[in-house]
Amino acid sequence: QVQLVESGGGSVQAGGSLRLSCAASGRTFSNYCMGWFRQVPGKEREFVSAISWSGANTVYADSVKGRFTISRDNAKNTVYLQMDSLEPEDTAVYYCATHDSRGSPWRVVTTAPEYDSWGQGTQVAVSS
Repeated sequence: QVQLVESGGGSVQAGGSLRLSCAASGRTFSNYCMGWFRQVPGKEREFVSAISWSGANTVYADSVKGRFTISRDNAKNTVYLQMDSLEPEDTAVYYCATHDSRGSPWRVVTTAPEYDSWGQGTQVAVSS
């Protein structure tokens, strides 16, 4: 199983930016599609973005498209989420997760049950 540790969360005013990082250890990072999800109290975990293990394919939720950018550095076993033009509605705990996609370098997954390992989350708070 892969161990994941998110970092980079914090408090920012609307219109600001944050860059989240997710460092992985324990298995071959490049075998995994990586995803970012977010959750607010009382609501289900929501898909934000995902990137294939090759890095060739990315997908975004409509709510963040054009504002967030996902990327990965397989040499550093790290996936990033650059968040620009943040809005109060982006306030949530952000989680990264892995989906074993060996043999499918272009596969991206958008549903939480298909992900195998999760980090502990990092809080993002955006004030108006």
